[in-house]
Amino acid sequence: MSAASEEKHQEMLEEDEQHDNDYQHEEEEEEQRHSYTRIEELSALKIAEADIKKLKEAKLYTVESVAYTPKKVLVTIKGLSEAKVEKLQAAAYKILASNMNFKTATEYYKEREDIVKITTGSTKLDDLLGGGIETGSITEIFGEFRTGKTQICHMLCVTCQFPKASGGAEGCALYIDTEGTFRPKRVAQMAERYGMDSNDLLDNISFARAYSSEHQMKLLQEAAQMMTETKYAVVIVDSATALFRSEYVGRGELAARQQELGKFLRQLLQLCDIFGVAVVITNQVVSDPGGLSFGPQTKPIGGNIIAHASTTRISLRKGSKSTRVAKIYDSPNLPEEECQFAISNDGIIDTEDAK
Repeated sequence: MSAASEEKHQEMLEEDEQHDNDYQHEEEEEEQRHSYTRIEELSALKIAEADIKKLKEAKLYTVESVAYTPKKVLVTIKGLSEAKVEKLQAAAYKILASNMNFKTATEYYKEREDIVKITTGSTKLDDLLGGGIETGSITEIFGEFRTGKTQICHMLCVTCQFPKASGGAEGCALYIDTEGTFRPKRVAQMAERYGMDSNDLLDNISFARAYSSEHQMKLLQEAAQMMTETKYAVVIVDSATALFRSEYVGRGELAARQQELGKFLRQLLQLCDIFGVAVVITNQVVSDPGGLSFGPQTKPIGGNIIAHASTTRISLRKGSKSTRVAKIYDSPNLPEEECQFAISNDGIIDTEDAK
C-alpha cells in the first residue's frame, strides 16, 4: 500500500471512529433526555397509524400513558373498540415489560439512586427533605396564608434550572397558578442571588393561569404534550385545591369534589411516573374543631384523597419576623422533624443568613 493510500485509509478509519463516537454521544443524549417512550413506537408492534392518531387526539402522547390509563377510559375514545384497546395495551405492556413486571428490591434501590433532589435555596430545609424536593413524586406544601408556600414555588422555578451538581435538575419549570399569585419579577429577583440572566431564566418557565377546575385539568393534558418536546424538571400547581374548593360547596357536593380532585391528582402522578418530574402542589388549610387543644388547630383540605396521592407532605407555619417553620407532616422515608428557614429578597434562605 502506497503512502498516499495508507494516509487515506487512516483518514477513513478516523472518520468512522468519529462517526461512531458522535452516534454514541447522540444515543446517550437521547437516553438522558427521555425517560419515556414516544407513542409512535407502538407502530413497531403492528399498531395502525390511524389508531395512534386517535390516541394523540385524546391527549395520550406516550406508550406509558396508554399502559397506565384504565381500559374503561380508553374505550371512551372515539373509534377505539374494546378489542382495539386490548391490543393497544398489550403492545404497550410488551414495550414496557421492564417497568410493568416484578423486579427485585435491589434493582429498584439502584433505580432510586438516580433520583434527583432539587434544592429549595435553604440548606436546613434541604436537610429536612433529605436533600431537597424529590423528582418523580408529589410533594405537598400546606399552611395558612403568608407561611411561604408560594415563595418556595417561585424559588423552585429558579433552582430546578441549576446543573445537577449544584442542586438542580437541568430542566424547565411548568407553573399552573389558580389564585393569581405568580410574579415573574419575584422569580427574576431570586435569580439575581445566583447571578443568573433573568430573561433566559423566565424563558424556561411555562406559566398558565387556571380559571376553573376543568381548565386546571385540561392544562395538565397540554403539559403532557409539552413534556414530549422539552425537558421539564418541576411541575408546580399553586394551589391544587382552591378551585375545587370554591366550585364544590357543601356536604352535598363533597363526594363529587373528591372524585374530580382524585382524577386531577391521578394525572399529576402520571406526569411523575412518565416524565420523572418533581410535582409540587400547595394546599390550603381549614380549622379542625376535632383537633386537640394542645395540638394543631388546622388541617389540610382534600382529606384522604390528597393525603394518599402526596408522597411527602410539608406543613408550614409562621415564626418570628421573616422566619418560617417547616415540618414533615407525612413521608414514607423522612422522620417527623422540623426546621426553620427565612424569606428574604433573595428568596428562601437559612435563618442565620437573614439580615
